[in-house]
Amino acid sequence: MQVYGMDAIIRIVSHFAFIYLAFWALRSIRTEKLFKAFHETQIRMVIMMASVALGFIFSTFFLEIIILCKNIFLSYQ
Repeated sequence: MQVYGMDAIIRIVSHFAFIYLAFWALRSIRTEKLFKAFHETQIRMVIMMASVALGFIFSTFFLEIIILCKNIFLSYQ
């Protein structure tokens, strides 16, 4: 039972870490040139939703690579 709990903790931490990294990267985009000046709240919401989507995708990819590598090494034992 503890293995499932540890796996869940790793997945949650990975998702949040990649969401934070995506948010950090998306903040560097100069949004004032892409959008109208008076839509700051909507711009922030778009950046937040995009960072959640990108972070989840990257985290899922990263976790899947780890699982595949673990399966490769376990199959050779």
